[in-house]
Amino acid sequence: MISIIDYDAGNTFNVIKAFKYLGIEVQLTDNPEEILKSSGLILPGVGAFGPAMRNLEKKGLINVIKNAVLDKQIPILGICLGMQMLFEKSNEYGSHEGLGLIPGEIIVIPEEHGLKVPQMGWNENQLKKNETDFAFIANEYTYFVHSYYAICAQQYLISTVDYGVEIPAMVQNKNVFGAQFHPEKSGDVGLNILKTFSEKVVKQ
Repeated sequence: MISIIDYDAGNTFNVIKAFKYLGIEVQLTDNPEEILKSSGLILPGVGAFGPAMRNLEKKGLINVIKNAVLDKQIPILGICLGMQMLFEKSNEYGSHEGLGLIPGEIIVIPEEHGLKVPQMGWNENQLKKNETDFAFIANEYTYFVHSYYAICAQQYLISTVDYGVEIPAMVQNKNVFGAQFHPEKSGDVGLNILKTFSEKVVKQ
């Protein structure tokens, strides 16, 4: 069973709808026992980094997620803000500690390139890692809504997009995956990402 982590800061309705469309069984849960028994985890996210992390803390889920991913080696996919929360820290409205599952930090998209912030709309993925189950994302367009982005080493990049700066679009650190875009709003390629995570990553 794949668990979508429920912490009152994620657009879970559309994510669940996408998995149902694919015929993949998922559950929405904030129950630590169910999370630790999962075959895979989805961490969705909308809103600001600090309040989202506080929501996880209030529900007692920070150590549960770390235990599941690091000790039990359960694969996790973070979506949008959920991807950003996988990193070590963010400077969104102050300094906030993240889950620390991927080395790196979250900073604001600079405005000096003449592009509107937030990035809102479709952008083309450039593949950075050939040996990946997600190589099909090369030159595909996915849908973004965000004002902050990840700074991390090249080794963690699956794909990036150009928005005045190079923005990590998909990232990976072992069994930890993240998508800055919204797969559930990215048409067939987005659905294929959810399907690939569920059928290849989770079942490896």
